[in-house]
Amino acid sequence: MPFLTKSSQPQCLRAFCLRIGAVLLIVSFAVGARAQTDSSLSSSSVPSVTDSKELTKTPHPRVTQPEAGGSAITLETSESLFDLAVALNVCGYDADLAASAPVRLKIREEINMALAGSAEARDSRDALCGYVRLHTLADSGLNLAQYISLSLYLNPPPELTPSVAETDLPPDATQIVNILPLLRTFSEDVHLHAIWVEHRPDYEDLTSRIHDPLTKMILNTNIYLRLPVSSYDGRRFLVLLEPMLAPSATNARIYATDYIVVASPAGEPVGAVHMDQIRHTYLHYLVEPFVYSRASAMERLQPLMKAVQDAPLDFTYKSDIVALITECLIKAIEAQTMDVGLTKPKHPDAVKQRADIERYNADMAEYDRQAELVRRKAVDLDVRQGWVLVDYFYGKLGQMEKESISLKEDIGEMVYGMDVDRERHSAQQVVFLPEGTHDFVHRAPRQLSGMDLAEKKLIGGDVEGAGELAKATLASPDGDHARAYYMQARIDLMQRQPAAAIDNFEQTLKTSKDPRTLAWSHIYLGRLYDVVPDRQKAVAEYRAALTVRDGQPDTKAAAEKGLKEPFAAPGMQQAAEPDDDAPIDPSGKAEKDSYRPPAPPK
Repeated sequence: MPFLTKSSQPQCLRAFCLRIGAVLLIVSFAVGARAQTDSSLSSSSVPSVTDSKELTKTPHPRVTQPEAGGSAITLETSESLFDLAVALNVCGYDADLAASAPVRLKIREEINMALAGSAEARDSRDALCGYVRLHTLADSGLNLAQYISLSLYLNPPPELTPSVAETDLPPDATQIVNILPLLRTFSEDVHLHAIWVEHRPDYEDLTSRIHDPLTKMILNTNIYLRLPVSSYDGRRFLVLLEPMLAPSATNARIYATDYIVVASPAGEPVGAVHMDQIRHTYLHYLVEPFVYSRASAMERLQPLMKAVQDAPLDFTYKSDIVALITECLIKAIEAQTMDVGLTKPKHPDAVKQRADIERYNADMAEYDRQAELVRRKAVDLDVRQGWVLVDYFYGKLGQMEKESISLKEDIGEMVYGMDVDRERHSAQQVVFLPEGTHDFVHRAPRQLSGMDLAEKKLIGGDVEGAGELAKATLASPDGDHARAYYMQARIDLMQRQPAAAIDNFEQTLKTSKDPRTLAWSHIYLGRLYDVVPDRQKAVAEYRAALTVRDGQPDTKAAAEKGLKEPFAAPGMQQAAEPDDDAPIDPSGKAEKDSYRPPAPPK
């Protein structure tokens, strides 16, 4: 099995890619004729989370740069990750040392020998470890994650420099990017690249051990969901193996369209990894595009969010219906396909008597009954931990399996056919456990830029900074002009320039297609006209806001209030001339019953 070296273009291990390709035909037969007519063997059959324009803008991790048409699923190692993992080991990272693969101890011993023979190496180690200590986080998982994040965006040694602009690094990686000069010096002083090359056979052996179980997991998952194994077209699933890390600390993260799992093999049994956690991340890779492609049509499912407010879930799942549905569907798939821990009856090779087949059928019926009890117990636990839709999706998946259709074919009916009132009522009857589970797959927050960064600056009070970004966006031919006009109009209000605000809101109405932005532009204009005062124009704007049908309760309430009574800016009497010292604030933020400003368009 070929090994990734410093000089080679990072790409998947050939044996893994080739075996996946060799069984594509098997999978295509397994998913059935209907799946074959619906999709090809490329990932074009799976809807992308983002469009192609967005993909070109999104920085990808340096560890893998597959070509279009190649495998979207790769098993790799990374010398940059190795270097950072070694640095952590040298600086006191001993987690799960006894349970690790033997190569971890071997490399640590060789590093200690190099340090013992070189004063320069010891000095560079001390400087490196001083930096590590100063940047240690209280949460051990987050502490390790920041170094993994950084390693994924590094050019290979000896450069060890960021492969993207520092502003494009994951936020946690920017916290420790200044470790790189110290790491380069340490690496040179202990001849770390030579140690990496020396232990290539050990790494190769470990990747060989995980290759077949990983391939089996990928294929079995796709066969169950009746989905083809996709080729690379911008989305990818990557498993990185690094034995210098703790076997218990599987680290999974999503960077835009890249789904990455960093795993460490155990020493006993040799090469074992947490395949269930790798599979959970792979299910995110498979399921998320189907669910997120329907995100805009899930407004009717919002009532379900009220039922989970007291559940032991992270805030994300209490505020984002799409995230909740995705995780519940994944857990339902895991329940349907779990190892129930029972021995399945063996079909008799040759049936000589009718009693043999009858006995087998009876044994299978009992096995199915016992297996269903085990699965149902897992589903009930998930529900009590807050994943209230697992039971619903578990039943739907059972129907899908009986009808031999694919998840792609059935996902629409699963989501759109849901009886929301029934599921909400069912969820309200659940007695939640005091503590729940937390998804170990983390979606790396993207660095804000453009109008997203402008929104953050405006919320933080940096009006000037937000205005500069809005002007820069308007000056760019490819900029989001609608959002920039909307931003500039609100800045005009804060700077008491109502005439300029009216012009920019009107430009927003001409350029934006986002219902929420359009509705709130009309509301702002209505309030401005009320302040002038020009009640006739104000009423027309409030009515226009309702016509847009944003669908959000705050929009409807603000527009209806404007129709009911004229808006009066704080400190002003209605129908009176504005006082020179009174702020013109059509946002109404100073009112006791103030509304929440609309969120930035997605």
